[in-house]
Amino acid sequence: MKKLYFRLILLAVVMLGLPWLAVTLVKGDAAMAVVFILFFAVNPVYSAVIGAFSGKDVKKLWFLPILSALMFLIGTWIFFEMNEPVFILYAAAYLVVGAAAMLISALITKKANKNKEKSEEKDEENQ
Repeated sequence: MKKLYFRLILLAVVMLGLPWLAVTLVKGDAAMAVVFILFFAVNPVYSAVIGAFSGKDVKKLWFLPILSALMFLIGTWIFFEMNEPVFILYAAAYLVVGAAAMLISALITKKANKNKEKSEEKDEENQ
């Protein structure tokens, strides 16, 4: 449960706090560079990380990639331009990245659990 709370706080910091920092602290052309780094590096990587975390327990954590995309959308609409439709496309892309990472992580976790069960069965047979 502590990991979930930590992830939610980190989600708020990345998707809400970083755009706010970009708008308030960085001015001019440097602000555009920071926004590009956020949109094309930080946010997609974080969406993949949150998706991979969600894939370890999909039944309980399926909502995290959706929440991540929604918080990105809320943050950009608050700090940049309200109702800008291009941000919906970015949020959809982050949702796809997070969902794909969740699916891959779930498949890997499932396969690892099967292999673990098989090795435990072999150990029981050998004893």
